[in-house]
Amino acid sequence: MADAAGIGNTPRLNVISFGVVIVSVGLSVIAGTQTRSLVWPIVIMLVGFVLMQSPCIAKQWERAVVLRLGRFVGLRGPGLFWIVPFVESVSSWIDQRTITTGFAAEQTLTSDTVPVNVDAVLFWMVHDAEKAALEVQNYRTAISWAAQTALRDIIGRTALTDLLRGRERIEADLQQLIDQRSTPWGVTVSAVEMRDVVIPVALQDAMSREAQAAREKQARIILGQAEMEIAHSFQEAAKSYHDNPTALHLRAMNMLYEGLKEKGALMLIPSSAVESMGMGGMLGAAAMRQATLTGGNEPPTKAE
Repeated sequence: MADAAGIGNTPRLNVISFGVVIVSVGLSVIAGTQTRSLVWPIVIMLVGFVLMQSPCIAKQWERAVVLRLGRFVGLRGPGLFWIVPFVESVSSWIDQRTITTGFAAEQTLTSDTVPVNVDAVLFWMVHDAEKAALEVQNYRTAISWAAQTALRDIIGRTALTDLLRGRERIEADLQQLIDQRSTPWGVTVSAVEMRDVVIPVALQDAMSREAQAAREKQARIILGQAEMEIAHSFQEAAKSYHDNPTALHLRAMNMLYEGLKEKGALMLIPSSAVESMGMGGMLGAAAMRQATLTGGNEPPTKAE
């Protein structure tokens, strides 16, 4: 069985080879019974042992690299194919599916000298099985090392702020760099995704305090702008009420109504408002209404 890298020339047992063995065993038994000699059974068994190495089966996503006396003669598969025993051999079984490889860079300094740990995932596939088998010893290991060194290179050229905020750009640069290194090996990179960026705990606390201070500053700015808008609205309302006394009295009545909606409410109204808005009569009526609502136990509305 080929190893994890897809490289190896150990024969794969398959149903065809098993059938050849069964047939050779059966013929040897028949020959031994007929001839009553061990020569022919042994010869048949040897021939069967040789022939069982000829049939090979490659899976749908695999390509077999065939060497004849050590020289590359072509790719075989998928499905059943035959090789000449002892003359030809399958040196590699190349998996052409999309493969995921995790890689990381630990305690790597950014361009502003901040140590970070970055975890990422690489999605890649073999597009040229011949190059993957002949141009590099172990293409899986080579891809893993190429991805790790490329990640360290990108981190070293990037500031921490850009690393945290510009992940998409960094992933695109990383994919392009790894793809440039792996293309001569017959490998293409389809995507690179950064899973996590870990920064020192002390720096996390400092960044948290900075973000909190920025949010408080923004909240105070928004509150000040709201106060300015409210003051401007009051200024415009004062102009409207100055030119329309009836509207001012209606507003005063509405204020009293809103204040008396709650049972037992106590309203404090400046005396200047009583004089300017003509609220004397309305206050008396409001006090009587409040006394009726509270059953005479609560003090009436007061004007100061």
